[in-house]
Amino acid sequence: MDEIDELLSIRAAELYYEENKTQDEIGQALRLTRWKVGRLLAQAKHEGFIRIEILHPRARRLPIERRLRDERGLADAVVVSSAGVASAEELQARTAQAAADYLTSLRPVPRTLGVSWGRTLFEISQHLRNGWATGVNVVQINGGVSLNRRPGTAAATAVGIAQKGGGSATLLPSPAILERLETKHAIEADRVVAGVIDLARSADAYVFSAGAADHSSVHVESGYLSETDVDLLVAKGAVGDVVGRYIDSDGNIVDPALDARTVGLTLDELREASLGIAVIAGRAKHAVADAVVRSGLCSVLVTDEATALHLLDG
Repeated sequence: MDEIDELLSIRAAELYYEENKTQDEIGQALRLTRWKVGRLLAQAKHEGFIRIEILHPRARRLPIERRLRDERGLADAVVVSSAGVASAEELQARTAQAAADYLTSLRPVPRTLGVSWGRTLFEISQHLRNGWATGVNVVQINGGVSLNRRPGTAAATAVGIAQKGGGSATLLPSPAILERLETKHAIEADRVVAGVIDLARSADAYVFSAGAADHSSVHVESGYLSETDVDLLVAKGAVGDVVGRYIDSDGNIVDPALDARTVGLTLDELREASLGIAVIAGRAKHAVADAVVRSGLCSVLVTDEATALHLLDG
């Protein structure tokens, strides 16, 4: 492109994209044919003089999604825009909405959906619309009887997703982490609990999140762990938890004794799933998101733009 055409293409782009002129109006202003204006606009795009960006909160970043699939071995990826985000809470809400949209789009619809619990999963349950599916039965995949009365409990999450999906919820009547191994063995031997875990193992799809290994952990808030407990886990290499199981950067369990007292599906069982949807967003979760993807804990990732770039640059 010579200098005259370059200047004309820039001016044509300004008139078209910034002043909303039609190609006929641009042709009249620049004394060019409509065909020439169209060619100049195409050249401006080809040369990188213009950039078109969709800024709606639910807009997806398709090139990044393709890179995540190709470079990180995922079956699918959904990346939400972080443009205009004012807080971590807003970013989480956008990501939860994207996860709800993804669940709604699944075909075939999972007849049995295994879900974890926590702030992210509760938000997903809130963003799902009534009638998002028909006849979806939801089962908890890890213990969630809270030790306090915090909102967004495991039961409320599972029941909310099931009710909106025209199905029923099967709850796992157990705490997430028990103090004694003997108690955990006794609970899992109970016929009702064993039946729920067996149902969880047979789910068609799973949706879960991951928590950062810090004092804001839902397990600290729920009373299962103390801040000192989390500090000790971090000293052992923990970057976060998935379904209550604390992992290092390679996805390995950092505290086998704690893991043995944790109720629900194991990480190996999640890895064997044909469809495991991880919903992880926010700077604080970059390390655990990388661990989840690196160790094959999910086949689908729903995340934000900054986290996606961290995974691709790491």
